[in-house]
Amino acid sequence: MSAETLARWQFGITTVYHYFFVPITIALSLLVAVIQTIWVRTGDEKFLRLTKFFGKLFLINFAMGVVTGIVQEFQFGMNWSEYSRFVGDIFGAPLALEALLAFFLESVFIGLWIFGWDRLPKKVHLAMIWLAAIGTMLSAIFILAANSWMQNPLGAHYNATTDRAEMTSLLAVLTNPVALVTLPHVLTAAYLTAGGLILGVAGWHLAKIGKPETEKQVKDAAAYRWATKFGAWVLLAAGVGSIITGDIQGKIMTEVQPMKMAAAEALWTTEQPASFSILTIGSLDGKSEVWSWKVPYVLSFLATGDPNGKVYGINDLVKKMESEAFTNSDVQLQKEVSDRLAKVGVTDWVPNLPVTYWSFRLMMGLGFLAMAIGLWALWATRKDNVPKAGPLWTAAMFAAPLAPLFGNSFGWIFTEMGRQPFIVYGVLPTAAASSPGVSAFEVGLSMVLYTVIYGALAVVEVGLLMHYIKLGLPDVVEPQVLTDDDAPLTFAY
Repeated sequence: MSAETLARWQFGITTVYHYFFVPITIALSLLVAVIQTIWVRTGDEKFLRLTKFFGKLFLINFAMGVVTGIVQEFQFGMNWSEYSRFVGDIFGAPLALEALLAFFLESVFIGLWIFGWDRLPKKVHLAMIWLAAIGTMLSAIFILAANSWMQNPLGAHYNATTDRAEMTSLLAVLTNPVALVTLPHVLTAAYLTAGGLILGVAGWHLAKIGKPETEKQVKDAAAYRWATKFGAWVLLAAGVGSIITGDIQGKIMTEVQPMKMAAAEALWTTEQPASFSILTIGSLDGKSEVWSWKVPYVLSFLATGDPNGKVYGINDLVKKMESEAFTNSDVQLQKEVSDRLAKVGVTDWVPNLPVTYWSFRLMMGLGFLAMAIGLWALWATRKDNVPKAGPLWTAAMFAAPLAPLFGNSFGWIFTEMGRQPFIVYGVLPTAAASSPGVSAFEVGLSMVLYTVIYGALAVVEVGLLMHYIKLGLPDVVEPQVLTDDDAPLTFAY
């Protein structure tokens, strides 16, 4: 394989692995803050125990997310130096804001939250986890602004003298229509995952206890029952939010990247109205449809908001690209570099169809599966019922967080693969963005090393999570603020 192909594999592996931790960090921080707020307001011990319990899982996940996220930025200089040279002034701005504002905000206040249980007044300590949660939200805003610019490169122009893209408006970058709809979709998907985690862990423990007999089991069961319902309601609310925001995102995607929508549906020919594909089998050359199972009008509505709307097919879009590229684009940067695309050799305008087609469906299918588990959990715990322990319930509790977690990953695979052959849509082809001086051996070696290290970290992460999940709710005492300034700091877990 070429150095460019290996670099794409390496970035894909590290990105997907890193994103396993991101949605849990984003959402669980706020959900832990909510639980701690309830404890501060009510004084009920079970909420303090739940805060400590899920707070520990959040911290394990946060630490792993930080470690794996650092590698992402190194790759821009290591394997994608031409990308960094061409668009670094634009792409780097939101990344710098994320590091200087969001990451330091969440890191500082997470530290104060960890070590401040017996140092800070109760309400001040509560504010620390809220500020940390806000930091994770800000981090998502800036990272998604950078990625959305790659999808729809507004607020920039091309400098032919330096052969670089230059920013004309930071506001246009941060308020990109793609970013404005991607942010709520990513956030709701994150809460879908974190809600599933709380549901899965608490629901598994609740079924394991069964009918409580001892005083401790009664207290544990009450806490786990509340957490099971809380997680299920969060999961369902976030699932509805994901459906609504995903629908809006699909319409904007069709507007700015019509090829991605056509690839998601394996739609070879233009249709009006267009049908949603449940299953499509194409020809060997990938240029025509052999057999399909479709639902009429649905794709037109998803893509345009009109059940009778026109959705352009792959073959027609390819003809348009080959004849005019982006010379008639409404995006200034795309229009300015349209002639440059011929020089850097764009020959195949179609993304990988099997990947885009199936990742799109797996994203949706796993999300719906998680919502079904949430409904079952609410039904199983109605009227103080205790869910029956067994292989099916255990499998459902494992699937509650894993289904939306993998659904998130498939969603990002679809987003990034559907943009191909461009790393910045309509501006910079992926083939022209890699580092020209890096050999395939060097990229391959670093990819193997990273994969091995990440595999080892995965064992540590899963081992820690499973260990503390199995331990269950901790015994707690009411935190007391120390008056001795010389007393050592304590790690309150």
